[in-house]
Amino acid sequence: MDKNSSRASDGRAALREGEQGTDGEGRGLPRGFWEVEADRTGGNDDRGFAVHDGHGKRGWSARSHLMATPINSSQLAILCAVRFIDPLTFTQIFPYINQFLSHLNIIRHPSHIGFYSGLVESTFAFFQLCSIYQWARVSDNIGRRPVVLIGTFGLAISTIMLGLAPSLPFILLSRCLAGLFSGNAAVLHSVLGELTDASNQVFAFPLYGLFWPLGSIVGPLIGGALADPAAQFPRLFDYPFFNEYPYFLPCFTTGIVALMVALIAAFRLEETLPSKRRTTAIPPGSRTPSPNPERIRPTSMVELLRHPVIRSLAISGAALCFTATAFDAVFVLFCYTPIHIGGLSFTASQIGYALAIAGISSILLQIILLPTLLVKVDHARLYNICMFFWPLTYLAVPLLNIIARRGVHETTLGFNLDMHSSWNRYGGLGNFHSEEEQARLTQSATYMIWLGIFLIMVMSRIGCLAYSVSMILVIQNAPSPSALGKANGIVLWAMCFSRAFAPAFISSFFALSTSKGVLGGYLWLLVMVLVALGGCLISRGISHTVGYVTDSEVTEQTPLLHSSSTMSIIPANHPEP
Repeated sequence: MDKNSSRASDGRAALREGEQGTDGEGRGLPRGFWEVEADRTGGNDDRGFAVHDGHGKRGWSARSHLMATPINSSQLAILCAVRFIDPLTFTQIFPYINQFLSHLNIIRHPSHIGFYSGLVESTFAFFQLCSIYQWARVSDNIGRRPVVLIGTFGLAISTIMLGLAPSLPFILLSRCLAGLFSGNAAVLHSVLGELTDASNQVFAFPLYGLFWPLGSIVGPLIGGALADPAAQFPRLFDYPFFNEYPYFLPCFTTGIVALMVALIAAFRLEETLPSKRRTTAIPPGSRTPSPNPERIRPTSMVELLRHPVIRSLAISGAALCFTATAFDAVFVLFCYTPIHIGGLSFTASQIGYALAIAGISSILLQIILLPTLLVKVDHARLYNICMFFWPLTYLAVPLLNIIARRGVHETTLGFNLDMHSSWNRYGGLGNFHSEEEQARLTQSATYMIWLGIFLIMVMSRIGCLAYSVSMILVIQNAPSPSALGKANGIVLWAMCFSRAFAPAFISSFFALSTSKGVLGGYLWLLVMVLVALGGCLISRGISHTVGYVTDSEVTEQTPLLHSSSTMSIIPANHPEP
């Protein structure tokens, strides 16, 4: 084997029919179906690809001369639109849920509002948890398209139902249905994996990942702007219907958007599951169809959990989702808490600005940073790096309080000494906070705090890039195309499970730490750093990735390809017989 050939490793792409490679001396090799093995050993742009025709001929072609497999842009656009609907319908309720419950006269005491609003959202999370693996399993049997359509239509209907809810049981019913239908997220990940290959994932996955934070931003904006329109815009909406159902308009608006996306998907979305395609033609950038699906033995959940990489992705994904969800919850509590108790004593608007930094950072990192990282960094290593940002993020949070303590005006020091007794008297979080009790900071301290918030939010969003990398790793390590849906379902089920109780867990630990002064008020920090480090340790088990083989090769008991390095392997697409 020549020197250049020995340097070729993992990541595979495919040059399709009609394209031509070159041998080591620049001569053209026969046209046909070519495999291109990416050389991942170098770190610069002049890395080459080993080109061979399957009969022993091998040569090198410069990276700059290779084109990524074309993506079916219309299918990717529909998929991104469907992905956008999930956070849009999920988050539009956040700005007005408390007022909605109060409007229905089911809250006997203001202190109970948190319980009922938490019950509403926990209901959604629980039913999503129950359905996510089942939808993935069904999609492996009947196809991706029917499951995607059922989920999108169901979200549209359940969201509109929410706006017409006359009682708490009706609200809970609508959120149950929304949770059940939103369980098709794993199926969307599978569709994306079947639409792309190794040569175009660096573009498709960051673009797809962009639509979750985008929907999470647009949803609350719609909910806040259109809630109770009869009071906000009396000239346009002062009618008995909107007075009786003041929160119908935001639900109807987001529901109609979801319904439009569902209708477009019904007419234009194509099936991507190899065994369910109606044609033998291979769509650009898609995965290999199975020549004989009847011979495929379904992969069970137990078998998938025995797969070391899938198991590590599921467990570390649970730790990732737990730390990320808990951070979003505890950071708000940290900002709200008085300075001398261990927080920043921020107002609601200041907390909103901090969260806006997180949202903007997430979008920019998905667009600008992630595509470059996916090209230049091994995916398994990139996942480990992103996971490592979470313990660093948590450890950086208390530094903000240190800056705030040192930057408090001397005139407020005497006032702050009396705050602890007031804090305990009012029952801690949830009952103690007012404009008069805000600590006033020096200008330099304020600048330093906001600079620290910016850095912490960017670090947390880098940690969240692990979600996108995890999707790629699942696709690369699914034992076969027919098991891709179940593999995605297992990983996302683990994530949803941890997300379901993360906010309540971290809120309780934060309240205990601050009210009792356990570990100086930082018991919550110790717990979360340990959880984040545990996730990092588990993610280290993903030392290399193995791309799946075709279903026909699985039935013939063809062994999986292993790499001697830590790079990802994606088998080239082969034409259907």
